Amino acid sequence: MKQKHFNVIAAGLMLAFSLVSEMAPAAGILTIGRHEDSTTFDPIKSAQNADNWVFSNVFDPLIRVDDSGTKLVPGLAESWSISPDGKVYTLKMRDAKFSDGTPVTAADAVFSLLRIRDSAESLWRDSYSIIDKAEAKDPHTLVITLKTPSAAFLSQLALPNASVISQQALTRQGEEDFAEHPVGSGAFSVKEWDRGEKVVLVKNPYYWEANKVKLDGVEWLTLPDDNTRMLKVQAGEIDAALSIPFSRIASLQKDPNLNVRLDRSTREDHLLINHSHGPLGQVAVRQAIDFAIDKKAIVDTITFGYGKIANSYIPDGALYHYADNLQRPYNPQKAKQLLASAGVKNLTLNYLVNAGDEVDEQIAILLQQQLAKAGITAKLQKVDPSQSWSMLVAGDYDISVMYWTNDILDPDQKTTFVLGDDSNMNYMTRYHNAKVKALVAAARVEMDPVKRKQMYIDLQKMAKADVNWIDLYYSPYRNVTRKNIKGFHQNPLGRFTLEETVKE
Repeated sequence: MKQKHFNVIAAGLMLAFSLVSEMAPAAGILTIGRHEDSTTFDPIKSAQNADNWVFSNVFDPLIRVDDSGTKLVPGLAESWSISPDGKVYTLKMRDAKFSDGTPVTAADAVFSLLRIRDSAESLWRDSYSIIDKAEAKDPHTLVITLKTPSAAFLSQLALPNASVISQQALTRQGEEDFAEHPVGSGAFSVKEWDRGEKVVLVKNPYYWEANKVKLDGVEWLTLPDDNTRMLKVQAGEIDAALSIPFSRIASLQKDPNLNVRLDRSTREDHLLINHSHGPLGQVAVRQAIDFAIDKKAIVDTITFGYGKIANSYIPDGALYHYADNLQRPYNPQKAKQLLASAGVKNLTLNYLVNAGDEVDEQIAILLQQQLAKAGITAKLQKVDPSQSWSMLVAGDYDISVMYWTNDILDPDQKTTFVLGDDSNMNYMTRYHNAKVKALVAAARVEMDPVKRKQMYIDLQKMAKADVNWIDLYYSPYRNVTRKNIKGFHQNPLGRFTLEETVKE
C-alpha cells in the first residue's frame, strides 16, 4: 500500500518534472526565438541577417568589430600590418582550430578569400574583386596584395561572410553538404538544423577562447509570429525573443521577469522598388511614391516614437552619414501631379509583405492608405518570411518594405550592395545608374578622407534624386530576455556576443 502510494507519487513527480523540462529551457542552453529561419551556412551565399547573426558565432573572421561597433579588433588574425603603398596586407594568424579539431591555417584564409572573390555563387564578389592575390607564406602568415589601395579593405575583412572556413572540410563534404553541416572556428558549432524549426548550436571545445564561453549551446528557434515569440518569452518557455513589436515595448518593460534591450543599431527600414517593372522604371513615378508616403506618421504611429525618419541609405551615426540629405515632404497632390506628368494612370502595385511580422503588416496597411490618397493602388501579398527573399531575387514584386543593418564599419559594403550594380542587382531593386556605379568604385579606393567623405555625400544625394528606394526610418534593435540571462548584447552591426552571454 505505501509502496504503491510512493510509486504513484513518484510517477506524478516524474511527469511534472517532464512537463517542466519540456516547457523551460534547459540549463546552459540559451533559447532564442526569431522571426526568420536560416537559409544557408555557406557564408558567401547569403546577405541576410538571419544568416549572418548566426554565422558570427559559428565562423570567425580574420578581424572583428568590437562590442561598441566602433573599432576593429583581432579575430583569427592577432596582428596585421599594411605596406607604405597601401597595397600589401600581412596578417599573423593565431593558433586556432576548426570545430573538427584541425588547425586553422593561412592556407584556409587564402582559400576563403579567393572563394568569396571568384565563386559565381558569391554574393560579395564585387567587394573583394580588389584582391590581386592572397598567399600563405607559412601556416601562420597570410599576405594579401590588392590591385590598388583601398580605404575599406581592412573593414571588409571583418565581414561575417568573409570568415575563414576549412578548405579541407568543404572539399571533402562538397558545397551542398557543407552549407548544411559547416565546419567553423567560432564559439559554437552546428549540431542540427531542422529547416523551418530550429538551428541547434553546441559549444565548440576547440574554439580559441573556449574557456570564456559559459553557455553549453544555443537554440535559434524559428517563430515567425510576433505574438507567439512574446508570449513564449513571458511564459519562460524561451530565454530570449528578437524583434519586439514597437507596440509591445512598454508593456514588456513592466514585466519584472524580463529585460528589454534597445541596443544602438545601424538598422534602416526602407521601401524597395522594382525598377524593372513598367512605370517604376521612371524616376518621376518613384518620386511620386516618395511624396505619397508620410514617414512621420510611420514613426509616430507604428514605431511609437522609437524610430527616427530616415533620409539616407547610410544610417544616422554611421561613417559619412549626410544629415542634410533631401527629405521629400508628404504631399499626395504633388504625387498626383508627377504621375500625371509621367502619363501614368491607375498605378497598381504588388506589395510583398512578411506575414506574421506585426510591424511589417502595420506599415503595409498604413502605406496602402497613404498611397491610395495619391491614386496609387497597393495590393498586399502576404507571404511567409522564408519565401520573401527568393521572391525579391526573382523580381516577383513591385514594392516591399525590408531592412538593412551594416555588417562592417565602412560605408562601402552597403553602398556597393545597394548602388554599385553588383551581383545582388542593387538589393534586388534592379536600379542602375552608370555614374553612380563609377563613383561607388572610385570611393572604395580613394585614400584622401576629405575627398572620400564628399564622394559619399554625393552618392547619398544621387541615390535620393534617383529614388533608388525610399528611406523610411532608423530604429534600435529591439530584443527581450528573461532576467536570468546576463551579457546578452547586440552590437550596432548586429552581432550577438553569445560567447559572453551567461544563463544563471
